[in-house]
Amino acid sequence: MGAEPRECVPERPVRRRPLERREWAPLILLTLAVLAGAGLWIAGRRGTADLVWAAVTVVALGPAVWTTLRQLWRRQFGVDVIAVLALAGALLVGEYLAGAVIAVMVATGRALEEYAQRRASRDLRALLERAPRQARRRAPGGRIEVVPLDRVAAGDRLVVGPGDVVPVDGTVEEPATLDESVVTGESQLVTRAAGEQVASGVVNAGAGFGLRAGKSAAESTYAGIVRLAEEATARKAPMVRLADRYAAAFVPFTLVLAGLAWLLSGEFLRAVAVLVVATPCPLLLATPIAIVSGLSRVARRGVLVRDGGSLELLGRARTLLLDKTGTLTAGRPRAAETVVAPGGDRDELLRLAASVEQLSPHVLAAALVRQAREQGLPLTEPTGVTEEPGRGVTGRVDGRLVRVGQLAGEPPEWAHRVRERAELAGRSTVWVSDEHGPLGAILLEDPVRPDARRTVRRLREAGLDRLVMVTGDRPRTAQQVARTVEVDDVIAQCSPAEKVARVKAESGRAVTVMVGDGVNDAPALAAAHVGVAMGATGATASADVADAVLTVDRLDRLADAVEIARYARRIAVQSASVGMGLAVVAMVVAAAGGLPPVAGAFLQEGIDVLVIVNALRALRGGLRRRDVPPHTRELLDRYAGEHGGVRDVLARLRDTADLVATRPDAPECVPALRAVHRRLVDDVLPHEAAEERQLYPALAAPLGGEEATSTMSRAHVEISRLVDRIGGHLAAQPDGRLRPDEVPDLLAALYGLDAVLRLHLAQEEEDYFSLSPADDHPDTR
Repeated sequence: MGAEPRECVPERPVRRRPLERREWAPLILLTLAVLAGAGLWIAGRRGTADLVWAAVTVVALGPAVWTTLRQLWRRQFGVDVIAVLALAGALLVGEYLAGAVIAVMVATGRALEEYAQRRASRDLRALLERAPRQARRRAPGGRIEVVPLDRVAAGDRLVVGPGDVVPVDGTVEEPATLDESVVTGESQLVTRAAGEQVASGVVNAGAGFGLRAGKSAAESTYAGIVRLAEEATARKAPMVRLADRYAAAFVPFTLVLAGLAWLLSGEFLRAVAVLVVATPCPLLLATPIAIVSGLSRVARRGVLVRDGGSLELLGRARTLLLDKTGTLTAGRPRAAETVVAPGGDRDELLRLAASVEQLSPHVLAAALVRQAREQGLPLTEPTGVTEEPGRGVTGRVDGRLVRVGQLAGEPPEWAHRVRERAELAGRSTVWVSDEHGPLGAILLEDPVRPDARRTVRRLREAGLDRLVMVTGDRPRTAQQVARTVEVDDVIAQCSPAEKVARVKAESGRAVTVMVGDGVNDAPALAAAHVGVAMGATGATASADVADAVLTVDRLDRLADAVEIARYARRIAVQSASVGMGLAVVAMVVAAAGGLPPVAGAFLQEGIDVLVIVNALRALRGGLRRRDVPPHTRELLDRYAGEHGGVRDVLARLRDTADLVATRPDAPECVPALRAVHRRLVDDVLPHEAAEERQLYPALAAPLGGEEATSTMSRAHVEISRLVDRIGGHLAAQPDGRLRPDEVPDLLAALYGLDAVLRLHLAQEEEDYFSLSPADDHPDTR
């Protein structure tokens, strides 16, 4: 096996920029000027105070006019036009204090909006940085020269080193092991034989190999992905502020009412009073406050949303598209099952494989070594280690020749069954052999995230009514994951261009969110209304075109973000509606002459205070997930850690069941049964009993009552019953032989226990253990 894939450029950490003081400087200066004017007024220098307030009004009017003209030039019509008219009207009629108060409110809204949008998107920078810029080309005389990528032409012979990104589309000249997940989404490593085509952008996960360039860099697959992302970003409609949607109805109403007040009374002052009261401070203040509060809260949950418009859209989303590899699944291989030849030893097989693989940086080798160390197996330093690209690694362990990788020669009958089992389960197979033949196989899987199923349920409860999984993986594997997490639709073997097309089709029907982690997801993230990247998994390219980035490797934080976004938007709409309703009442009074401009300005201040206090509610509430007390988290972590030992017993239980099914007369059959029964009694049953006694009562409060764990308690009873049933069969066999008539019932108990225990562990991990994240970002209490 070869080298582990690595990124071409270092991962840049996703972090929030510090608050820039200049964002608040205009607001602070205007507020100080207004207060200075008030001091002058109290001191009896009213003329000077009016000059100061007039200056404040003029200073605020300039940027407001510029913003309004720029919006009108773009054929946009927002609430700023009312502020401009109110400021200008206050100057014309000499109501300088009213104008200054309006100026402070406008500056406050602008500062909050800039604060909400200060994390400007870096767009495609990392995607472009990840693209290879040079290539190793074979020169005459056997030399290898490094040339700029734009000098590579079709027909050139290149060398792709371990961990390198394939620079151009081409044909491999020797066997190659590739990680194609960044382009296709395929979660398993792929072996390409000599003469097969490979796409640019995939990572060499094995030893170096020769490549015959088939296209230039500009015509290759990776360049196409970059162009797709650029085009999708360019076509993406600009975010429309929530306040501006209200302006479509509110601004015309305000202008008509002000005009009627002036026309019917003949007093321009009444029109100014209407405009002053109508100044949309509830929109310019309450809405940004609610949205900024939402941005702050999702950041504390480990989700960075780039601007308020994205958060607002996230709160209105109805459709969610999710990538599979690295999003719904862990994105890293894990040893799921070890199968040995008849009479073999599982622990010894894993120990031999992991010992040989210790010197290999291959991603699959790391999974085997990690599994062996978790089980406490003593590893031996191998000697004479050699690697064959695409075939495997060979070495000697304690003087014994061991080969790990592909299976050579005609496999025995039991190996055929292992292959079928791996294919049906969607797992990849690593064979372990010696000089006499295969010793067994280790089945690897890309496991579904424990929090994926719970997260999907929470997303539905939050209002997302259509969830679709899009992946470049095989249909069988994709369908298995889709059934596990319960999405509405699944699209397998989906190319980057097809993902973009699917996102566009869904976006035409509803506000759509796309979640992904790979380079192949970047164009789809850019095309969606809201693109969400799994940034903690090292997906720099997808993170930089996304509107939101999950900075922790937890999918359930997406559900947190959606719930908070919906709550913040609801509070913003509520605050704006209440504020505008009160403003309309005040406008009618002002039109009738009952409210002069200065009094209207201070009344508007009172309305502002009311809606701001309401908007601050967005700092709390809205999350459906209950907080887990520290003591309960400790219990969850402890029992989650014990699941590894239970799964080891499960693997031995399955091996024993297979032995009873195929060779019930074998001398080792009953001893194997006794050994696994002893492990069940000594390890599994005490674990289940302790959970029943300590963990489940502690979970009652966070989960809303004891009924939430009643199903799991019933599973404990069934597990204990099946273990006793197996023990009863063993007690009836003093001679160490199984009677043919009892084999069917014993098999039913063994396979039944295997199924019940596997389901029970999965349910606990999904429903309970996912409540205790390792890196939580709790809300401020």
